[in-house]
Amino acid sequence: MKRETGRVRANGLGDLFRGRFGILLIALAGLFIYWQSNQKDVPFAPGKKQLNTISVQKEIQLGQESYLQILQQEQSQGNAVLCAEASSCTGEARALTETVRDIGERLQAAARELENEYRAEGYDMPGVVDQFDWTYYVVDSATPNAFCLPGGYVAVYTGILDITGNYDGRVSLEDVTDTDKLAVVMGHEIGHALAHHGAARMSTQQVLQIGQMAVAVGLGDMSAGQQQMVMQAFGVAAQGGFLAFSREHEMQADKIGLDLLVRACYDPREAPELWERMGEIGDGQRPPEWMSTHPASETRAENFRKWMPDAIAQYEARCGALR
Repeated sequence: MKRETGRVRANGLGDLFRGRFGILLIALAGLFIYWQSNQKDVPFAPGKKQLNTISVQKEIQLGQESYLQILQQEQSQGNAVLCAEASSCTGEARALTETVRDIGERLQAAARELENEYRAEGYDMPGVVDQFDWTYYVVDSATPNAFCLPGGYVAVYTGILDITGNYDGRVSLEDVTDTDKLAVVMGHEIGHALAHHGAARMSTQQVLQIGQMAVAVGLGDMSAGQQQMVMQAFGVAAQGGFLAFSREHEMQADKIGLDLLVRACYDPREAPELWERMGEIGDGQRPPEWMSTHPASETRAENFRKWMPDAIAQYEARCGALR
């Protein structure tokens, strides 16, 4: 009787692994191996690793395509891309565009310097600064936004200039008289591109999609209600992991941006105040930090204060005493 029970159990286990559940386990094990084998060092963030299966050349191509689409969409919505046409690059449009491009060029030079420093310390740096197709435009839009797509494609919206400027509720050339806070924003956005965060997000989304398909196959013998509960649980877990992953990227970009600031001789002390201002947008209404892709503004300001003593020392060693 015992032998018969054992045989039934053995057959049951064998059937289990030959069935859908076995396919699920094999698929998830394969995904785990794939995830681990494609972990790459994060450029400009020593000691950090991330999944990345996309080449720099592919990143640049995708970044360029997305950049053109976004700028065309902004124009179709009535938001002018300043200096998109040489004939219209005069007056305020020219002044704002030249300011943004000057900041960008200084941050590029700082990134190249930082890249060489890390390489001299023994880190494997891919040399993306000189591979990127650095491009800068200003979009005349009230949206408080700025971004840098993979490949070095940067856009600054006029809506953010008052926040980074004199903060008087209107946008004017006075807002770019002091450019330290705007450099904080641009350094952060450029930090994302230098660290290949866009490629890492695309790579992670691909793995999550495959994992979702594997789970769906493994649930084939369950009732519709059970399948729905398991898929919802998988979705919640995946979303929670992705949000934490995004917040880690934001913190890395903040630190990379700060490293660029001090090498480009912009005042790093402006960073905490900037993020306090950002926290005031929308009367401070935002989801809890654990439900957001971005850390809370207070968290970011506190991180900058923690990094500030070293940043000031770096600045003063390179650029002279801060006043």
